[in-house]
Amino acid sequence: MSTDDPGLFGPRSVTWQLHGDPMMWLAGVRALYLQALHPRAVRGVLQNSDFRRDAWGRLLRTADFVGTVTYGTTEDAERAGARVRRIHRRLTAADPAGGARYRVDEPELLLWVHCAEVDSYLHVLRRSGCPVSDDAADAYLTEQRESARLVGLDPAAVPGERAALAAYFARVRPELALTPEAREVAAFLRRPPTPAVLRPARALLWQRVARLAYGALPAYAHDLYGLPAPPPAAVTRRLCATGRLLRAVPSRLRWQLPPRHILRAVHRLGPDTRPAPYKLRRSPAILDGQRGTQGELRG
Repeated sequence: MSTDDPGLFGPRSVTWQLHGDPMMWLAGVRALYLQALHPRAVRGVLQNSDFRRDAWGRLLRTADFVGTVTYGTTEDAERAGARVRRIHRRLTAADPAGGARYRVDEPELLLWVHCAEVDSYLHVLRRSGCPVSDDAADAYLTEQRESARLVGLDPAAVPGERAALAAYFARVRPELALTPEAREVAAFLRRPPTPAVLRPARALLWQRVARLAYGALPAYAHDLYGLPAPPPAAVTRRLCATGRLLRAVPSRLRWQLPPRHILRAVHRLGPDTRPAPYKLRRSPAILDGQRGTQGELRG
């Protein structure tokens, strides 16, 4: 494998720029809130994982997967996807109503998890001030079909533009519900188990993050959870303020935190490949790569 392999997306992609934004962490919390509202999907997670005992570890492993797929070499990304598919193939969950078992890698469940993630990433980053045009947003969704392929989905069946994603959510909304499992996930996100010495930090920082992520959910999710949310304008102001604060931290400091995928990618490909929001304004240059074939995207 060549050391200058750009990976599945590469520095010209929208994915490369977006996934380096610090608001991705808050967007990931929004995604968890949203994903938990699909009864079969959340049941598959809680019945097959150590989420209750090692929720932090699960969150970090998810972040590591996204970082590997985005900034790792093609071989790294394909290996990570194969590992996820291999794990999912072995897992089933039981419907409490009748005890019937189903596979957790059913396409409809994988699609829900994927769509809730990419929607959350786009929504939070755009709403917090990241300069993502409509064309760039559509390009991002098209690019993310590669991520969907890695976990076992047919890319052709995955929404590749905003209109298709909105139509998907409209179709699936009648299936969403507030189950005991969803309540459990929401309770963890609001108040995760924390060592006593860190509880002041949880109250000061994490609970603000969780409230803001919850506030950024769509109105139908607020209705299902039955918890009040601030007015949308107030949520937008807070997202923008948080985005300005986090983006003011020098990237060289942020990227020192584990797992350091971006630093390794920049070291591999050169300093000009550093992801940055301002590069999204060069959408024609970025979208040139997107409009080509997938092979051109990787080049």
